[in-house]
Amino acid sequence: MSDITFRTLGVPAPLLDVLAKDGKTEAFPIQVDTLPDTLAGRDVLGRGKTGSGKTLAFSIPMAARLGGALAGGSRRAGRILGLVLAPTRELATQINATLEPLASAYGLKTTTIFGGVNQNRQVAALKDGVDIVVACPGRLEDLMKQGFVKLDAVEITVIDEADHMADLGFLPSVTRILSATPTGGQRMLFSATLDNGVDKLVNRFLQNEVLHSVDEANSPVAAMTHHVFHVEGADAKKELVRTLASGTGRRILFMRTKHHAKKLAQQLTAEGIPAVDLHGNLSQPARDRNLAAFASGAAKVLVATDVAARGVHVDDVELVIHVDPPMEHKAYLHRSGRTARAGAEGSVVTLVLPGQERDVKDLLRKAAITAAPIRVTATSPEVTALVGEVAPYVKPEPKAAAPARGQGGGGRSQGANAQRKRAAREGQSAGGRGGQSAGGRGGQSTQPRKDRSGRPDAERSQGAGRAARDGAGAPRETHSAQASGNARTTGRRASHSGGSGKLMVGSVVRQNGGQRRSGR
Repeated sequence: MSDITFRTLGVPAPLLDVLAKDGKTEAFPIQVDTLPDTLAGRDVLGRGKTGSGKTLAFSIPMAARLGGALAGGSRRAGRILGLVLAPTRELATQINATLEPLASAYGLKTTTIFGGVNQNRQVAALKDGVDIVVACPGRLEDLMKQGFVKLDAVEITVIDEADHMADLGFLPSVTRILSATPTGGQRMLFSATLDNGVDKLVNRFLQNEVLHSVDEANSPVAAMTHHVFHVEGADAKKELVRTLASGTGRRILFMRTKHHAKKLAQQLTAEGIPAVDLHGNLSQPARDRNLAAFASGAAKVLVATDVAARGVHVDDVELVIHVDPPMEHKAYLHRSGRTARAGAEGSVVTLVLPGQERDVKDLLRKAAITAAPIRVTATSPEVTALVGEVAPYVKPEPKAAAPARGQGGGGRSQGANAQRKRAAREGQSAGGRGGQSAGGRGGQSTQPRKDRSGRPDAERSQGAGRAARDGAGAPRETHSAQASGNARTTGRRASHSGGSGKLMVGSVVRQNGGQRRSGR
């Protein structure tokens, strides 16, 4: 942190009060560099590593410059004055948390727009009238096409994490959105790099921009220490992960797949280390609950895939663990950036199994990270030093009994035992799968079938394209059980033979109200 205060940078008094209440009086380097220009209305290109304070760097001038925009006028439904584009739901939510109190100092209203949730609340907020929208590109474009929001009154536009937008394939959508904003408005673009087409955005949409870059020498991320731990095998790695997770401070453990992230969180919790998971399979309410538990300290461990590498900011994360080393160096830097934020110190550990040594060495070289690898066990002094004080054992809460499925017209089977009993009552063998009640798989319900989250099949089937369409921002994650799960689902579901009047379920064929065994 610098010795320069927000007051000396010309931040207006109403915002100084808000910042002071949050304990913020001195500015970070990226804020020191950009605020004089952004407060004056200039276009700015800001380059800084994650955790360098970019959110306040654009939130302060947006609130200050739009503060008088409503004087003598009134809000117009669906027409906004300020727009912030972010690549992920988590980042959009956290930007809004920073921006909202600053905007409120001038009576400005903010809202978030992103996919993965019902759009009704977002539409209602737009109809009521808002001044600043923090949005993911996909859902914003959807609402623009539906006529719920127009960008012809936007005075200030911010593109945050532009390089991550490019990584996720959102730049065409971002380009269309920016084209819908007035050419004379102020534009600010913040990005760690200018590759993958980000430079084209800069050249097309920023006018006489001022470049401000915070280098590694004076970036707060320099307070990060890196460790590379080699382990003998899978069992030794499992024990090392449990030990590293057992400290009293917050930790984020990164995995490559959704399945393994969920499994590890469950295993740690069962061993008395409360943990929550964060990955692309979770619904938005589940993401919010898990992040809230992590932020409040109810769970000190967050097990995540790369969906959390951007946009998740929780104070005082003291340790990031690459349980599975990432595939490329940019992911390493963004994962690691969850610690050592806002001037705090933090540590990063990469676990290396036999056979991964060369890949990890290349990864760190590309990331410009210097860390001497050492061979450790769970009891090595280097590990003990990182763990610090061990948190007390927390007895896992008993799992709630699983609700009976298959109740009502559109539910699924109530389980193998109930299925066998029904089959026996209907004169079929214990293993027969055809004698299911109307509420089971063979039932002809008028209600749409739902999955465990309560979503109809039709909605669930749209999940594959949701990230690009809704701006969910989750990088593609692999799921080790996905292929087999799809096969099982296909095998279970009833199929109608076109025009034959037959409904085939398992090994039973129902025809014209009766039933007979299939020869298959």
